[in-house]
Amino acid sequence: MLRTLLGSVVLFLCSLAVAQERTVTIFTDYAFDGRGNVLRNVEIEIRGDKILSIRKSARGNNARADYDLRGLTVLPGWIDSHTHPTWHFGPNGRFGEKDELPERATLEAEGNAWRTLLAGFTTIQSLGSPEDVPLRDAINRGVVPGPRILTAVNPLTDEKLTPDQIRAFVRKVKADGADVLKIFASRSIRQGGGQTLSDEQLKAACDEARAQGLRSVVHAYKDAVKASADAGCTEVEHGSLTTDDNLRDMASHGTWFDPQVGLVIHNYLDNKEKFLGAPGYTEEGFAKMQEVLPLNVEMFKRALKTPELKIVFGTDAVAGAHGRNAEEFIYRVKDGGQDPMATMVSANSLAAQALNLDQEIGSLSPGMQADIIALDGDPTRDITAVRRVVFVMSGVVYKDRR
Repeated sequence: MLRTLLGSVVLFLCSLAVAQERTVTIFTDYAFDGRGNVLRNVEIEIRGDKILSIRKSARGNNARADYDLRGLTVLPGWIDSHTHPTWHFGPNGRFGEKDELPERATLEAEGNAWRTLLAGFTTIQSLGSPEDVPLRDAINRGVVPGPRILTAVNPLTDEKLTPDQIRAFVRKVKADGADVLKIFASRSIRQGGGQTLSDEQLKAACDEARAQGLRSVVHAYKDAVKASADAGCTEVEHGSLTTDDNLRDMASHGTWFDPQVGLVIHNYLDNKEKFLGAPGYTEEGFAKMQEVLPLNVEMFKRALKTPELKIVFGTDAVAGAHGRNAEEFIYRVKDGGQDPMATMVSANSLAAQALNLDQEIGSLSPGMQADIIALDGDPTRDITAVRRVVFVMSGVVYKDRR
């Protein structure tokens, strides 16, 4: 394991030097452009960290490229709209241990970021933790390898705040370096998911976020889904136990929707003993998650049938799930019935639009960031191909296991 990690770090450092020196070319005979289209027999030219050109290949089978990815499925690096990269199990294998050294927590967060990147996710949104900020900045400076991180820093959770106090909170979060505002408008599903913020409080938060140039992402269940859409918030997370009317309300307002079908709850259930006893994690709460799991699948199917509803990809990856983010694709296709190409697009161009980054990431086209991955297999024929990421580039090559 250590040898593999050191080898990957050496590859990262060497690739960083190469990216700064010259133009590189990728050959591919089968690629997804991130918008639902298939590209065949093209050459992708990259200079620095940007795609310079994509053109039809006129070269024969014996032509040489810096990276010959023919025989693989090439596509833009995935975007996970909801993660928690700093969440991890402590030195005794349990979540929320109080006696953990800060240095160990830092290493765990860096490891989670690295695992997520190697799994093909070149951009993630963390919702959110103050520890995200140094991790985000270290990755941006090239100090440690990891995906591009957007963070909410501190979520809005205090239901006792007045609208004016909420607006002040949003301004403070912005000053602290947040890329997005995270709002808790509902209790955890483990506690029933009831609405916690009033319509007035939600509107104050989302209006102020917009004034500060921040997107607003809302943890919402049941009728809090409609309240968030009506308040003009950017995106709703989860959406469990909501109604068809609420789904239509999101669509009519243009609200982005990020539901979770399977990974997060299955991960909790698989790691129950590691979470049980931490604040908010009780036997009753786990029973509630088990109860809600099939309801989430049913809700996702209804969401897919809702005209004009914009559904993006997010996993809510917590401790135990980092690096396994792509399992959510499989749950969405096999259990939720989503078209495989639509699932890919939800983690590419659609997710980029939701992040207001669609001019930089989420598709293969000239001028975009060189976030490129390759799979051993075609996920439109076999969705489990998402588990077989053999190549990862985000400006530089982090993984090449062809």
